[in-house]
Amino acid sequence: MMDEARLIEKLRLIEALFAGATTEGERVSAQHARERILARLRSLEVEVPPVEYKFTMRDMWSRRVFVALLRRYALSPYRYRRQRYTTVMVKVSKGFVDDTLWPQYQQLAESLSEYLSEVTDRVVSQVISEDLSEAAVVVEPEALPQTCGG
Repeated sequence: MMDEARLIEKLRLIEALFAGATTEGERVSAQHARERILARLRSLEVEVPPVEYKFTMRDMWSRRVFVALLRRYALSPYRYRRQRYTTVMVKVSKGFVDDTLWPQYQQLAESLSEYLSEVTDRVVSQVISEDLSEAAVVVEPEALPQTCGG
């Protein structure tokens, strides 16, 4: 079971991994890791101009993680009028999306999802029901014969 402090440390280590941290001191310093990623983003933007990306998140939690990650790297998330709430637009270089942003988001979202799942299971089992098993899968009843009528 993961507690909140372990989750925070795991998220910091994920960021350090994507920053290319090579020493223990860099792994500990989240701010230094962020600065390295920002420098890489700026150098990629010089080589290849940013393009507009459309990301569709599966739920509000994933969207919150993604928007926070974009803002962490000084990117400006937005959406157009009439787009779904779970849609996030951003202008960013393809290399940064492919090499850093999307893989880092996936690891962060997976870690947070795992944590939220554990908390949900614990609370549900303590407050509502200890039985956390999935609903049974049953065979659908056969359809009633169609009648022709007039």
